[in-house]
This record gives sequence, C-alpha cells and structure tokens, in this order.
Amino acid sequence: MPHPFATHVGIRRLVTAAIAAPSVHNTQPWRFRCEDARVLELHADEDRRLPVLDPRGRALHISCGAALLNLRLAIRVTGYRPLVQPIPDASRRPTLLASVRALRAPGPSLTDAELYAAIPLRHTSRRPFSERPVPQEVRRELVAAARAEGVTLSLPGPQATAYLLSLVAAADQELAADPGYLAELARWTCDGGRADGVPAYAFGPRPSGRGVPVRDFGLARPLPGREVDHFAARPQLGVLMTRGDEPEDWLRAGQALQRVLLTATRRGVSASPMTQPLDMRDRRPGVPRTAGHIQAIIRLGYGPPVPGSPRRPFPEVLERA
Repeated sequence: MPHPFATHVGIRRLVTAAIAAPSVHNTQPWRFRCEDARVLELHADEDRRLPVLDPRGRALHISCGAALLNLRLAIRVTGYRPLVQPIPDASRRPTLLASVRALRAPGPSLTDAELYAAIPLRHTSRRPFSERPVPQEVRRELVAAARAEGVTLSLPGPQATAYLLSLVAAADQELAADPGYLAELARWTCDGGRADGVPAYAFGPRPSGRGVPVRDFGLARPLPGREVDHFAARPQLGVLMTRGDEPEDWLRAGQALQRVLLTATRRGVSASPMTQPLDMRDRRPGVPRTAGHIQAIIRLGYGPPVPGSPRRPFPEVLERA
C-alpha cells in the first residue's frame, strides 16, 4: 500500500475522516497543510474561534484534538502508524497544533478498525434520552477509552450528577441572558444551506426548563412550531479531566473525547456535550482552577437516530505547500 500522504486520494481520505469530528458549535476550526509526502500538519483556524464563548481557545483546541484522533485512526487502517508531535513550534507558528508523520506498521487492531468505521456514524444527539441505563461493561469501556489517551473519565453517581446538572442549569441561564452569547450563537446556527454551524434540523426539541438543562441552539433563531420536551430522563454523565490546563492538555482532551464518543457509537450509546459551566469558567479568567481540570461534560444515554451536521468541502480545509 502506498504511503498515505503520497497521493491526493490518500490525503483526501485522511482529511475527510478528520473533519467528521465534532466541534464547538460545528465551527470546524481546523486547517490541514501537506508540507510534502512525509508530514501532514493540523492547524487551528483562528477565524473560526468563538471570542465570546471560548476566549482562551480551549474549546477550539479540543475540537481540533477530536479531528486529530480521527486522523490517527485513518492512518492506522492504511497499514501505517501515526507519529504525532503536538504543539511543535508554539512561538514561531502558533496555529500549528500537531505535525503528523506516518510510519509502516502492522495492521490496525480490531478496536481501531471498529472505531474508524464508527467515524461517519457518530452524531451529536440533542434529542431526549430514554430511562435505559448505560450498562456497567459499556461504562468500563468508555473509561478505558479516555485512559488510552492519558485522560481521566469520571462517571458520577446520582448525587454528583444532580449537583453537576444544577451547575449546568445555572450556567445555561446566565448564558441565555447574555446578548453577546446570543449574537455569537446566531452566527453559528442556521436554517440550512451552509457547510458549517448547527442547522435547525439538529437543534432538537426546545427544552421546557423542567428537566435536564441541555443547551438550546434555537435561542437565537426561534422556529415556529418547534417541539418542546422536558428532557425528563436523568442521563449518565461523563466528566473528562486532565492533569494540566494548557493547550497541549486541551488537545489531548479532544483526542480522548473523540475516542470516548466513537466507543459510545460502537456500543449504540448516544451522546452530547453539556459544557455550559466550562464555558462560564473560560469567560472568567480569575476563577481558580481545581486539581484535575474538567475539560468536557458529556450526556450519555439511549436516544433515537439523528442526522449529522454538514461539513466543509475537503478543498476548503487543505493547503498544499
């Protein structure tokens, strides 16, 4: 098999897998650059950063980390292994988040092959989940998926879940009252016809405010006749934590997040982020950090199939030297 960076078809296959990753508000804040047939670079697209919601760029790095995990899996199934250098030249090339080389290796493990196959099937679900609990064996697998990327996934019990949901609800209310947040949300939601942002068909029902406090993407773009739901089922939450809170930690968290989400997809588990408290934390630089930095809160459970959000065309995200 030819080197995965050697042909246009090979690069297209890799980048197409990478850009199927989730991103904050579906901003898709990444660019790829092929320096030569040996190195593929992942860059942050600062024009797609959310200055109100993500002033530190943490969510941008997590989004790009998710794309990097997809890229790694796509390389593995070609019979090569990725060699990743994260944040290789922060002072001179601040947008360069990772340089990736590919070295010959034995074929992928069954797990990696199945995770790669799950990439096009993984979609964020903003629909209500059923009361069915996530089985213990699946929970263990999700924890192991995060651990494989050097990140901790905590699965809190009922009391801690109730506390976390109260934090999410308070942060959600505060964001909903912020004109700057609503204006930014309006820029990244749409009725359709765009290759980025969250389309109306992916909003899900409008939360009634009496159940799980999911983010309402329709706040800035009200839709007539939109369904309302209480989101009454208490979900299983997953909390991703890193030891540090720097760009390299955020990039690692994004890779762990995507490995967890793909593992959930393999097991038929639906997922969506509930990161409103983290958004508020990022907007307040004076808020003290805790030991074990929370990078993502994930709602896990069983919901109906949902369509994917659009993606930018391959030529828009790839630059050639």
